[in-house]
Amino acid sequence: MSEEHKLRRQHGIVAGVCGGLAEFYGISPFWFRLLFIILLLPGGLPGFLPYMLLWLIIPRRRRR
Repeated sequence: MSEEHKLRRQHGIVAGVCGGLAEFYGISPFWFRLLFIILLLPGGLPGFLPYMLLWLIIPRRRRR
C-alpha cells in the first residue's frame, strides 16, 4: 500500500480523525463531522467513544 493511501490523522479541527478518514475514503471531511455530530445527539457516548478510539488507534501523519 502506498504511503499516500494509508489511514492517517490529518491536521483538523479537533484531532484530525475526520480529516484522515475523509482523505482515506476520498470524500469531504464534512460528512464524517456530520456523522459524529449526529451520533453525539442521543447522549454523547455513541459519537464520543468511537471518535476517542479512532484518535488513539489511527497514527498521526508524519510531517515532512
